[in-house]
Amino acid sequence: MQNIRNIAIIAHVDHGKTTLVDRMIYQARMARDREKLGELILDNNDLERERGITILSKNVSVPYKGTKINIIDTPGHADFGGEVERVLNMTDGVLLLVDAFEGTMPQTRFVLQKAIEMGKKPVVVVNKVDKPNCRPEEVNDMVFDLMCSLDANEDQLDFTTVYGSAKQGWMGPDWRTPTGDITYLLDTILDKIPAPEMLEGTPQMLISSLEYSPYVGRIAIGRMHRGTLKVGMDINLCKKDGSFERQRIKDLMVFDGLEKKKVESVSSGDICAVVGIEGFEIGDTIADGENPEALPPISVDEPTMSMLFTINDSPFFGKDGKYVTSRHLKERLEKELEKNLALRVKDGLSADSFIVYGRGVLHLSILIETMRREGFELQVGQPKVLDKNINGVRCEPIECLTIDVPEEMAGKAIEISTRRKAALMHMEGRGDRTHLEFDIPARGLIGLRSNLMTATQGEAVVAHRFKGYEPYKGEIEKRTNGSLVSLETGQSIAYSMDKLQDRGRFFVEPGEEIYAGQVVGEHTRALDLNVNICKTKKLTNVRAAGSDEKVMLPPAIKFSLEEALEYIQEDELVEVTPHYMRLRKIYLDELERKRRKG
Repeated sequence: MQNIRNIAIIAHVDHGKTTLVDRMIYQARMARDREKLGELILDNNDLERERGITILSKNVSVPYKGTKINIIDTPGHADFGGEVERVLNMTDGVLLLVDAFEGTMPQTRFVLQKAIEMGKKPVVVVNKVDKPNCRPEEVNDMVFDLMCSLDANEDQLDFTTVYGSAKQGWMGPDWRTPTGDITYLLDTILDKIPAPEMLEGTPQMLISSLEYSPYVGRIAIGRMHRGTLKVGMDINLCKKDGSFERQRIKDLMVFDGLEKKKVESVSSGDICAVVGIEGFEIGDTIADGENPEALPPISVDEPTMSMLFTINDSPFFGKDGKYVTSRHLKERLEKELEKNLALRVKDGLSADSFIVYGRGVLHLSILIETMRREGFELQVGQPKVLDKNINGVRCEPIECLTIDVPEEMAGKAIEISTRRKAALMHMEGRGDRTHLEFDIPARGLIGLRSNLMTATQGEAVVAHRFKGYEPYKGEIEKRTNGSLVSLETGQSIAYSMDKLQDRGRFFVEPGEEIYAGQVVGEHTRALDLNVNICKTKKLTNVRAAGSDEKVMLPPAIKFSLEEALEYIQEDELVEVTPHYMRLRKIYLDELERKRRKG
């Protein structure tokens, strides 16, 4: 049996987790193509690369000095908290990665809290020490204070700190003297992270993750807790509800570098993938065929937000996408449920609509973005927060929100947040920036980021994590401006848009195809205004000086998907197709809208 170390890398978004794992892979000489040095191997889906965030946790293994180091790269966003908790079940220690300038951030805290509760041993890596005005020693003290506040035990507080720059490819004991490579970090892992205990007895493996293959179906991934599994062995699948199912293992695989390789048996302590098991869920246990014993199941955080997904029924339906029917939409959502833990799907009010529940706007917008890239056309409604009734009291999800802003803009940030029922819990100066911490209802976060960015000229750094359910905080003021709604289908004309400039700001450029009922701009007043921007100038043969003044239009406002979801009102939808994104009224006909308002 070879030596094994199981570690998870935890850090806030964009502190360099994935870059560090890539460096470890290179160090172990597994990536033979040196010219690919700049590419991230792990963030391999387009969305992860574009946004620079990890969405799905990934397993790799690195051989070093006769020891196999299983590394799991975890997401930093609290919206993917479902991923994090499962992953920590498979490990014996964690690498806590912290940016040498930013220090500990709220989502570092979110994952670290889970790791410390589970008793995992941390190794702290202070990354990006090559940044100007970084403060590695101060950051190390911040980590210690954070661990104290999370009730870490003596062993956990006696952590080793490694300094370095993953991007430049070095790690060492002192941040002032760069080393040539990251072997110091690998040696520290072997030295400080405990090897998994070898437990004898009947086999037990908790399913912590899953993959889907079109050839063999769903693959269960987890860590062998006790005993040995063999290919062809009869096992019992212990379900969360206490029932058992007899099944047989077809194949076993372990992680070898970036790939998986087939093996005949897997022993206690290693992380493996099991093929051939049907109908399992995350948190079920694979146990002995004769006398099964279940392990305690994993609990995954409940969804906090819901959104309506429906087929595209606008006049432009089917012009851009491949998959446009409700059957396509239903099959795609069912496929997503296979591997996306924190997601739930229910049938909507009509046959072609579905209500999708998730952990936050980011969680659901990643799903929508993935679907549009696959060629789907769909429409989504305004995100709604899920309330709970606890002991007869209406409660809603509360998030811990942190905002880092330049000192002179702190007042604006506090004002915008408190308008959304946020309570300021903590405030401190960090150099020329101010660090603010709030408790805010989850519905207050919808649209908050874009408002803060506008008010602080793009300087605010915003992050949040789920805290728990608390009594309802009361109504929050909504978007006060109404919409400019197109009266006609056709092409938008610069001439008519120019005449309406004093009525509001436009979301479309001249020459774009629009349809009746589409939201083409934001009104300056609170009510919706129906406008015709397809009207052309009537030409006569009379010429007068000054009649042909030049049209000067400001650029149209373009939303990202998250911004559009946060912007729309209850009677509006976002139409998403592979190349276009439009805002529209649910009822396109003006008379129908008036009748509904009654």
